[in-house]
Amino acid sequence: MKTQVVIVGAGPSGLLLGQLLQAAGISNIILERQSPDYVLGRIRAGILESGTVELLREAGVSQRMDSEGLVHEGVEFLFDGQRIPVALKALSGKAVMVYGQTEVTRDLMAAREQEGGASFYGVSQVELHSLKSDRPRVTFEQAGERYSIECDYVAGCDGFHGVSRQAIPKTVLREYERAYSFGWLGLLADTPPLHHELIYAHHSRGFVLCSQRSLTRSRYYLQVPLSEKVEQWSDARFWDELEQRLPAQLTAGLQTGPSLEKSIAPLRSFVAEPMQYGRLFLVGDAAHIVPPTGAKGLNLAASDVNYLWRILSKVYHEGRTDLLERYSELALRRVWKGERFSWFMTGLLHEFSGQSGFERRIQQAEREYYLTSRAGLTTIAENYVGLPYEEVR
Repeated sequence: MKTQVVIVGAGPSGLLLGQLLQAAGISNIILERQSPDYVLGRIRAGILESGTVELLREAGVSQRMDSEGLVHEGVEFLFDGQRIPVALKALSGKAVMVYGQTEVTRDLMAAREQEGGASFYGVSQVELHSLKSDRPRVTFEQAGERYSIECDYVAGCDGFHGVSRQAIPKTVLREYERAYSFGWLGLLADTPPLHHELIYAHHSRGFVLCSQRSLTRSRYYLQVPLSEKVEQWSDARFWDELEQRLPAQLTAGLQTGPSLEKSIAPLRSFVAEPMQYGRLFLVGDAAHIVPPTGAKGLNLAASDVNYLWRILSKVYHEGRTDLLERYSELALRRVWKGERFSWFMTGLLHEFSGQSGFERRIQQAEREYYLTSRAGLTTIAENYVGLPYEEVR
């Protein structure tokens, strides 16, 4: 087989890249080790930056998002029982969209199927070859058969544990990481959201996020030690702990119900540099992970897609091969800013064991400054809705 771009991974970043390339007349094949049902079963983020929303519109897959997604012009923070609104639109001129990653993936899958894009699911033994040559090759197995694809470029959209980053020699790759001693216990339920805006709450028992997927589906998170097991948390225990961490005036309106899904996600910051090696380009979780506190995971992946798609479009339509060397530079500049904001939000909102008295008072001073100063609130708002993409030229 031959194609122009092989995309390894059919998560939202791989599908979005494929959709944009297809629309630009650039042939591509997507490889995914899981089944479509498994990919759609992943419960992930639901906050889309303004730039991600515009990119989905540009890709022609925004119809359902625009009709069913919820535009949010603000969020709330809660410290010491005090509720502090952050007017995102008023402070930054932009808003965010609440629309689940599962729904984004579903829309992209449907568009690819409708347009007849080539996708191979349930593949194994994926190997990347001759990445430094002008004709790389990707081999894989499916249903006992071995396949080989010749291509111009490879996009590694296969996540943190995928093969793409591992294909870059250790002598070339630099990795930066911070792991946290706690995780987020998440519960998804078909209950109305507690509040029309998202609530980020700090409590001495641990952080709380009251989020939503729609007007009838809620998503809640509790900070828990990494030693906790999800099996230890019945629905009743979760709801009880949530109520203990929120003020009575809020929990008076809380509607509980059976969980659709419960899981514990560890928190980690991770960046791999560079994000390209020869004809291989890393995208999304293959190159970087953020704590979910700043709602940046999916959005940083979309940012990578934005740069790679625009660069490849100029390569094929304008002969601008000089731009290929700029992908890592452009992507990483925005990645590190997203990492910084996620690190900042994590430090602002969580309880940290072993904190010294000095560190605790600095954390308190940070909260008081950022949430009582217009400049501080504007900084939060600008980063939360998403910093602008740089122009590719």
